[in-house]
Amino acid sequence: MAIKVYKRNNAGRRNMSIVKPVAVTDKKPEKALCVSLNQKCGRSGGKISVRHRSRGAKKLYRMVDFKQDKFDIPGTVTAIERDPNRSALIALVTYADGEKRYILATEKMRVGTKVITGEKVAIEDGNRTMIKNILSGTVVSNIEMKPGKGGQIIRSAGSSALVMSVDEKYVQLKMPSGEIRLIHKDCYATIGQVSNFEHNTMNIGKAGRARHMGKRPAVRGSAMNPVDHPHGGGEGCQPIGLKYPKTPWGRPALGVRTRRKKKASDKYIIKSRHKK
Repeated sequence: MAIKVYKRNNAGRRNMSIVKPVAVTDKKPEKALCVSLNQKCGRSGGKISVRHRSRGAKKLYRMVDFKQDKFDIPGTVTAIERDPNRSALIALVTYADGEKRYILATEKMRVGTKVITGEKVAIEDGNRTMIKNILSGTVVSNIEMKPGKGGQIIRSAGSSALVMSVDEKYVQLKMPSGEIRLIHKDCYATIGQVSNFEHNTMNIGKAGRARHMGKRPAVRGSAMNPVDHPHGGGEGCQPIGLKYPKTPWGRPALGVRTRRKKKASDKYIIKSRHKK
């Protein structure tokens, strides 16, 4: 994997860089596993419902198999591809029965790698099994939070969790944030780290490239008029005042919990990711 930094020929190229993974194959996406995306991103009835979000460049959605529920059927990686909808690379797997599916690629996955999902499989990179069968100290990804639901956490580029210990009913996992969490031992997880770990070193470089990614401009509230934002108004640069930062609709923007209380969630957290 290499990082290409462009020459500073103009302002748009200054500091721009891209990540060029070595394992990516020169192959068009599998048509049968692609669907079109909604064109009205960030809008409802023509009105902005989610700010700073747009359709971006045209792209097809790759249907990624997060469950990998073809148990005990071996598969072979036939291609490693980029996915414009996610930071990680995806792998096209052809199973022994002829079916093809996209899965999240792990860091050591290459064309020709054999993968298999099952309760009793070899502890090798790319294989998927129940967490209770994975040895302590093993790096895992694409982890289920409920048995049979499919991978929900540890799916972004370069992320991984560490199996700490296996108890009677639960397994202790150490998350990238430092949080130690309990996961049911019958949940499935993929062995290995998610691919494309250098993704966060990429420098977008210019606003136009961000627009292609579906990001619209964000204007500071302090640069607006009082009629448009609680932070607006004043001559020159003024502090926001008004006790605390607010959204354009007057609700707290920083330091206030926005998540709904989940009573059943905290009991599975042994060590919080927040420093006390």
